[in-house]
Amino acid sequence: MTTAYLAAEGFADQLQEELRRAGTAVIRRHEWLFVCEGPALAAAWATNIWHDCHELPVASIGSAAQALRDLQRNWAMYAPLHHRRANLIQERLPHVSAKPIVFPAAAPTAPLGSWTLLAPDQLLAARRCSSPFANGEVAFVEDRSGPPNRAYLKLWEALARLGRWPGPGERCLDLGASPGGWTYVLAKLGANVIAVDKAPLDPKVAAMAGVEWRGESAFALEPATVGPVDWLFSDIACYPARLLRLVEKWRASGSVKNFVCTIKFQGATDHDASAAFAAIPRAQVQHLHHNKHELTFALMSSRAG
Repeated sequence: MTTAYLAAEGFADQLQEELRRAGTAVIRRHEWLFVCEGPALAAAWATNIWHDCHELPVASIGSAAQALRDLQRNWAMYAPLHHRRANLIQERLPHVSAKPIVFPAAAPTAPLGSWTLLAPDQLLAARRCSSPFANGEVAFVEDRSGPPNRAYLKLWEALARLGRWPGPGERCLDLGASPGGWTYVLAKLGANVIAVDKAPLDPKVAAMAGVEWRGESAFALEPATVGPVDWLFSDIACYPARLLRLVEKWRASGSVKNFVCTIKFQGATDHDASAAFAAIPRAQVQHLHHNKHELTFALMSSRAG
């Protein structure tokens, strides 16, 4: 059994180190794609994981397209090399829509395989992948007038991938909220938001219905002063170990149903810290398309709301 792990642009080193630490031997590297023996392992720095890969000899463009169609219908191309030949093959496959998503909307559910040309006559393909988006890349119809910064895009992506988001009447806590990109998203969804930051919110966000700003330190805030919340969000710029202590404090309080937090790395990547987040029961840790040198941690209750 062969599994391939695709890194986002600029984060191949992080993925390679993560695979090494997991004891996974890379048998072939194809630009940002790492081909490994064995079943898939959880890999936070993989933007897409290709399960049960098939390596096929292909004598022509037509035979390559036919081989893929014989496996399944929908395919996403990854072509770091042999671009022209790969594009000619992809043109012979059914069209897969890649229209930008209008949020709120869940990620696509139709199976989407991935393929690449390792050589002009050698194809690698996987019918099943971890990401429903081509090469893990998701685009949205952007809101260019409302949010005070572009941080809202990674929250949109996290919620779209989860297929769940706060609704009207749900209570949300946004830690380190200023200037308010995430608070804006939550308020637009109709949630009630407690935005916590020593710095104020953007005035447009502060004036939104359902938004309450607390000019306090997110780290000094005690759960007992807030009460039960449906969602805890954090996009705080802090060391991962400090965020982990914050998450554990709120988990221990029993007052939070769902968590979505950004794990930000300052300088070297702290793989031990990201592994500690991933070790939390039911946790999801993943590098999103809209993440930079950071990962997104999510912990969901069995049901939202």
